Amino acid sequence: MAKWAFEPGHTAAEFCVRHMMVTYVRGCFKNVRGALVFDPANPRDSSVEATIDARGVWSGEPDRDAHLRSADFLDVENYPEITFKGNQVEITGDHDYKVTGDLTIRGVTRPVTLSVRYLGQWQTPWWEDGVDKGPKTRAGFVARTEINRHDFGVNWNATLDRGGVVVGNTVQITIDAEAILESE
Repeated sequence: MAKWAFEPGHTAAEFCVRHMMVTYVRGCFKNVRGALVFDPANPRDSSVEATIDARGVWSGEPDRDAHLRSADFLDVENYPEITFKGNQVEITGDHDYKVTGDLTIRGVTRPVTLSVRYLGQWQTPWWEDGVDKGPKTRAGFVARTEINRHDFGVNWNATLDRGGVVVGNTVQITIDAEAILESE
């Protein structure tokens, strides 16, 4: 099985959650690192480990980002990383899989299933200090899931009139991953 490493500059985890009962807030984490064992001819034996630097949360609003980093939400002072480790793979299509593993947020670990689409691989240049040291083989993936934030101890909220809330419970997560081949 081939071993791959996520390329942090081209890998991101994004979230989307209902806000004030009328719209959605989106945000992302860019510092995603990890390793993948994957062979498109034998995806059932794949595994993945990913680590997100929760301190780097970005939603485009500095005050909101500070609140997301606080103990009300991610509590990055005590839990600076979000992790996922999965190795249960179900093939659902030619390039589609369900990958089940353990997601840890705020020190709480729960099983989560990602719907993963393999986007293919390509030989590409590899630039270091202005010099092409390639080629390198890159593979792309997009993964999606939904979680209930309360399952991970992310409970802050405020009520609105008529029974509404500031923050929805369901968090949609999308991960765009670009992996570099490390070894066959």
